[in-house]
Amino acid sequence: MNQRLIAAVVAVPAVLALLVFAAFQGLPFATFAPGGTIDVLGQDGNDAEVVQVDGHEVYRDTGQLRMTTVRVSPAGDPPDTAYLSLGRLMAMWFDGDEAVYPYSSVHQDGETAESSREEGAVQMATSQDDAVYVALTEDGIDVPQVLQVAAVTSGAASDGVLKVGDHLESINGAATPDDTVLRREIQKGEPGEPLTIGIERAGKKRTVEVTPTEETIEGKQRRLIGITPGYDYDFPFDVKISISDNIGGPSAGLIFSLAVYDTITPGSLTGGARVAGTGEIAPDGSVGPIGGIQQKIAGARDEGTELFLVPEDNCADALGADAGDMTLIRASTMHEVRLALEAYTADPSTDLPSCEDAA
Repeated sequence: MNQRLIAAVVAVPAVLALLVFAAFQGLPFATFAPGGTIDVLGQDGNDAEVVQVDGHEVYRDTGQLRMTTVRVSPAGDPPDTAYLSLGRLMAMWFDGDEAVYPYSSVHQDGETAESSREEGAVQMATSQDDAVYVALTEDGIDVPQVLQVAAVTSGAASDGVLKVGDHLESINGAATPDDTVLRREIQKGEPGEPLTIGIERAGKKRTVEVTPTEETIEGKQRRLIGITPGYDYDFPFDVKISISDNIGGPSAGLIFSLAVYDTITPGSLTGGARVAGTGEIAPDGSVGPIGGIQQKIAGARDEGTELFLVPEDNCADALGADAGDMTLIRASTMHEVRLALEAYTADPSTDLPSCEDAA
């Protein structure tokens, strides 16, 4: 047996073993895949209306407003317990509707499947309240609001001092009616100087002290107290959005706000069309970007959707997706989307805000 043949005999099994190991060894990547859609104007799994209103007249009509979802590979603790095999990653990589990303760009350090679900549930609840507020104010209904703590970052400056649900009334004596003023007041002061924060907790007023941490963000020194601000609303009537606890996150806010508005106002906002979309809603009605836009478009496309609402900042990525026959409508604010849908209902041939224009 010559040396070349001996080398081949030794090398081939080693290469095969390496390939087998690579095929099954977990690699530090996460995946996004199209999920299902839910008609928020329809009924839930218990045959109850998704949008339930008590204390105000409702108007049920034809048409659909469908929230979209993405299936994200779960987080693990330690992370390598959630890593995916090369074979699975390659299969998803070559699927035009699925995507592969570095694990660290999808999941945070210390994140687990349970912590991800808990955070998603908080974001879902907040997005529903914001969506109802936007819908009611769009209909001209006055809704008093109070700035509050929506979440506290574990280990951050406010951890153990502020609690979720605390009403944020002032910082160093300056009133904080909204999150813009709150953020501005936090930036005042010297490094290491504590803030005196006036709060209301369980109906009782008190003051607490929080010393911000100093971090450089996008080249600028910022003072952070480690909370996510939100709003507590005093709604004049009850609105409930019945969605499975298995679905979390803030990205259905735009669809929720449109569905609530359609439910409490006469006429059909969709004109009988099947409309889907996504986008985080802010209390001022602006629509924020979300993750997984291409997978959400694919999920809606496969269900025969006619119009898809795309947050303006997601338009460039959306144009790279296979949208089939769907029309991609640019969504900047809930108000603009509402007017666009009403125009479409009156005349389906009308020009609609376009993602091509945004791109």
